[in-house]
Amino acid sequence: MTLGWSQHLIMLPVLLPLACGTLLISLNESRHQLKFFISLASVISLLATAIALVSLTDSGQWPRGIGVYLAANWAAPFGIALMVDRLAAVMLLLAATIAAAALLYSMQRWSRIGVHFHSLFQFLLMGINGAFLTHDLFNLFVFFEVMLAASYGLLLHGYNATRLRAGIQYIAINLVASLLFLIGVALIYASAGTLNMADLAGRLPGITGDELVLLKTGVAVLAIAFLVKSAMWPLGFWLPATYAAASPPVAALLVMMTKVGAYVILRVWLLVFSDEAGAAAGFGFNVLLLGGMATIAFGAAGMLATEAPGRLAGYAAIVSSGILLAVIGYGQASLISAGLYYLLGSTLALAAFMLLLELIQRISSSRAEMLALTMEAFAIEETPEEPVGVGIPAAVAVLGLSFAGCALVIAGLPPLSGFVAKFGLFHALLNPDAPNASVTPVTWVLMALIVLSGWAAIIAMLRFGVRTFWAAGDIKPPRLPATEVAPIGLLLVLCVALTVQAAPVLAYLQRASDDLHRPGQYIDRVLSQPVVPGVQQAKEAP
Repeated sequence: MTLGWSQHLIMLPVLLPLACGTLLISLNESRHQLKFFISLASVISLLATAIALVSLTDSGQWPRGIGVYLAANWAAPFGIALMVDRLAAVMLLLAATIAAAALLYSMQRWSRIGVHFHSLFQFLLMGINGAFLTHDLFNLFVFFEVMLAASYGLLLHGYNATRLRAGIQYIAINLVASLLFLIGVALIYASAGTLNMADLAGRLPGITGDELVLLKTGVAVLAIAFLVKSAMWPLGFWLPATYAAASPPVAALLVMMTKVGAYVILRVWLLVFSDEAGAAAGFGFNVLLLGGMATIAFGAAGMLATEAPGRLAGYAAIVSSGILLAVIGYGQASLISAGLYYLLGSTLALAAFMLLLELIQRISSSRAEMLALTMEAFAIEETPEEPVGVGIPAAVAVLGLSFAGCALVIAGLPPLSGFVAKFGLFHALLNPDAPNASVTPVTWVLMALIVLSGWAAIIAMLRFGVRTFWAAGDIKPPRLPATEVAPIGLLLVLCVALTVQAAPVLAYLQRASDDLHRPGQYIDRVLSQPVVPGVQQAKEAP
């Protein structure tokens, strides 16, 4: 047996940014253009690879739509297994898309400030992609550390006093989370004797007594590390200040990093603590549900309380994470596909909004003002025969339309993907999977929180929009390079495409959700993947 070309693609999202980042370290910082194009070629290749993996997982190329790569040719669970299914493939595609937009945005300015921007950028992508692909908890820890170490450097890139303060807080919190991650992994290994996710899920029904208590303790400690990254209340207090301080391309990547924590929780909890987990079945789901609901309320209150646009985006990201955590904790299979659709749209819109904020700041005549674009549109004179108005500059119109698109998706207003996602969530909540099941009070509370968070987003966005685009004063159209406008337009066009193609996208995500709720196929697929015979074995084989 030999590996087909398609299985080698599973390693490419990890190896390609690793090789590219290493190569870029050796290039002098004065060669900005060469470094940018090498980095861009890597990101475009990652994008093409992710598209190919989405196709392969959904076309029957691999058994059960799951591709497995055994690193160093060691069979699971003794070696490290990388696994890609429909969910991992679409998350790789989302990460590559946001990375392409952030990198293109950084071309004019941010990649030229400081040193090793492109290398850190590639190493961050390596960590994110590895977290999506790995099926081993210790290897997940390694990829988390690669991702976090790169994010430390990127957050401080082009540093100032505000960025330095936020960076020190971010680093300190994540170092503590990494320590908890390692402690949790050690406790799980001590109780279960394995860190392979499929093997752990297979062994869990037979673990009882003190070993089960120890395993649950380890998982709870491990969950804290994930929930810090997912910004669940009260662990997400660091996020608004970090988002506000980060440079725009880095802030866009931080939006993606927040979703990595939610992805890992979704992956681990639905695989390990499924209905087939015996005494541990359903462990922690209520905490995720209640914590997610509290996070929604905290994020909504934060959006209403803040007037700083960077912090506003941070609290919007907290609301998004809260909805995802509540969806996971609710424990209803039909809810997951709508939650994944919401994840795609909200992540794209928040990344676009983080890039947009810097362009809006350029309109302001003074940084001390509240980013106010002063405009006298439609200032009609008293003579009715000859109405005269002040024309809106093209740059201002582009920013205004982009802001409106971001606001519609973030607030969940029609007609864009945010509204479709919330409609899907409400439909699933009001139609439980279990026969003859009734809608519980918790369901109504969750729906109310989602609606209220949408209202809070509308109020906060309108307040910011009015102060920015409708205040009295003189217009100062900013300079908008194509390389900075195009990434925002790309992300918003994708939000529109999600809306227009909602049916096939939701169908794909429903298949991904169905796979997540069949843990047995993951266990069989990963543990039964054969190693590739050596040359001598292949010759001796009949």
